[in-house]
Amino acid sequence: MKNLNLKQGRAKMQKDNENRIVVEHVYKTFDVYLDKANSIKEKLLFWRRNRKETREVLKDINLTIKNGEAVALIGVNGSGKSTLLKLMTKIIYPNKGKITTYGKLTSLLELGAGFHPDFSGRENIYFNASIFGLTKKEIDNRLDKIIEFSELGNYIDNPVRTYSSGMYMRLAFSVAINVDADILLVDEILSVGDQHFQEKCLNKMKELKKEGKTMVFVTHSLGSARELCDRAIWLNKGVVQMDGETDKVIDEYLKETT
Repeated sequence: MKNLNLKQGRAKMQKDNENRIVVEHVYKTFDVYLDKANSIKEKLLFWRRNRKETREVLKDINLTIKNGEAVALIGVNGSGKSTLLKLMTKIIYPNKGKITTYGKLTSLLELGAGFHPDFSGRENIYFNASIFGLTKKEIDNRLDKIIEFSELGNYIDNPVRTYSSGMYMRLAFSVAINVDADILLVDEILSVGDQHFQEKCLNKMKELKKEGKTMVFVTHSLGSARELCDRAIWLNKGVVQMDGETDKVIDEYLKETT
């Protein structure tokens, strides 16, 4: 019995080392209200309102992302890419199926998510990095590196509500890459900001890839996907249309959509 448990433990460790994200039979629906009453008066007068439509965003998604893979999620708007990424971060949960992640995870999804608008950039570094599990001492040791990468200079001590969208992105990306995560999930946030910093972020993601980090990258920039990712998953109307080598998937996607 002891030997059996030992073998099972070793098998689980081996699986955990090979796989970073496992998506099994995942479905996700959202209720969309077509004529929702917005006030008490409207609710009393138009009590038959609140007609809703249930929209299936993801349908029976199955995929495994292995340790060290850089994967692009591509597809037209409304295909379910960002929803799938949010499910991976456990911001939202599937209606059916399950998603398992192995290792420490960090994400860049919505611009400014996790930032307090009245805190300075410096204060938000501590606030945001602590959410990712870093201690104050660990943040102290990385603070200068985070500020240097963000290129915010003296703006780092200004409230983030005064930041432009590009400055938000600089700060968010700088924190996310310095928390020593095993998995990095990035939405279309890298389309924000100037060309110089976008290229800097892309180069940093290439470095992380070489270090063996696992990345899932939602993007409409097919050039960036070709440059960074070994694998692409094309989502179409909530299902996996194609999953494979990046250039082949993108070429098929372009044939279908152009």
